[in-house]
Amino acid sequence: MEHVEKCIEVEAPLSMVYNQWTQFEEFPQFMHGVEEVKQLDDKRLQWRAEIGGKIVEWDAEIFEQIPDRRVAWRSISGPLNSGMVNFEAVGPNRTKVWLKMNYRPEGAIEKIGSVLGVVGQRVEGDLERFKEFIEDRGAETGAWRGQIEGRTVESDRHTVDPAATMPRSQRQTVSTDVPTPLRPASAVNREQRGEQKGEQQKS
Repeated sequence: MEHVEKCIEVEAPLSMVYNQWTQFEEFPQFMHGVEEVKQLDDKRLQWRAEIGGKIVEWDAEIFEQIPDRRVAWRSISGPLNSGMVNFEAVGPNRTKVWLKMNYRPEGAIEKIGSVLGVVGQRVEGDLERFKEFIEDRGAETGAWRGQIEGRTVESDRHTVDPAATMPRSQRQTVSTDVPTPLRPASAVNREQRGEQKGEQQKS
């Protein structure tokens, strides 16, 4: 197994940076060679990427996800790979992103690329593009604040965004309008008595 470890500091708050990383289907916008990532459910991802001049597909599962701290994954089909991304606040508007990845080169081109450090350069470039992506936007494109520990998936019950409790693959725009507060029963009773009194005067 080969190992790559890279880190970068992003000029954005911790939660914003973490939230953006949970939007896996956005990865092709800043990850070189990644053509598509499909979110099958809260734990499973389907990847399609160009590696060494050929298209490669694989499925991965998230086995640990802790809001604002860590996302860890491993492949369950296709090329063998695993890793984790850790997030750490290093200031009120600055976040350190630390990515560790293990992979097994399969073809001759991949093995040569590994020896030459091509994979490490690609990962470093991906982190740079992620930094530019979130800093230029100034806001995350979405968020999922649930937690995953092994087979257990827990949605965040305290999330501000109602869509964050849905499976990421099924999210749609959800109204966040606050319903009109209920009036106290005493106020309703006064109104009803006033209406009855008016009817009695008319009669």
